[in-house]
Amino acid sequence: MTESQLQADRALARRVADGDSDAFEDFFREYFPRLFRFTLSRVDANADMAEEVVQQTMCRVVQKMDSYRGEALLFTWLCMICRNEIATLYRSRGMQQSKTVFLEDHPAIRAALESISVEEDSLESEQNEQELARFVRLTLEYLPAKYATALEMKYIGGCSVDEIGAKLQISTKAAESLLTRARSAFKEGFNSLWDFEPGHLLD
Repeated sequence: MTESQLQADRALARRVADGDSDAFEDFFREYFPRLFRFTLSRVDANADMAEEVVQQTMCRVVQKMDSYRGEALLFTWLCMICRNEIATLYRSRGMQQSKTVFLEDHPAIRAALESISVEEDSLESEQNEQELARFVRLTLEYLPAKYATALEMKYIGGCSVDEIGAKLQISTKAAESLLTRARSAFKEGFNSLWDFEPGHLLD
């Protein structure tokens, strides 16, 4: 994520907030399909529900666009609002929302995804984000189960080392050692599988 991208996002948000119709069209064309894909996997692939959520999200976002401060990418901000709309829709329908935790929702993974989404054509950027998320998932699948489990507990579940040790029925020291080995294996595996460095993933 670069300052130039944040500046571009702030500028677009200001124009939308000011009622610029051309800016709104640009905003809608860029973010509606991205939010739809983001939402679809979170509503059990129900296209009608995904469209309803995204429409509601876009309406809410336009109303509060002047509150966007540009501290995170605009898409990250939109996804936060979209998650709230998904939860609201599930509650209003008395439905149980899936407990699935998406790997790309972890801040470290999200940061890595954002870091490659700058200064590029939007379609290419979206493809890169999807590719990186797929690379991460596949790398975890290639790791020994205990390593993948420890990493998911730490970076997705947010568990402390003590909690990981307790859940895995090992000592805290052993859990620290396991995480160290797991992080090393992930980074080495990621690099060997995809031939580029995973950057600050799982730091």
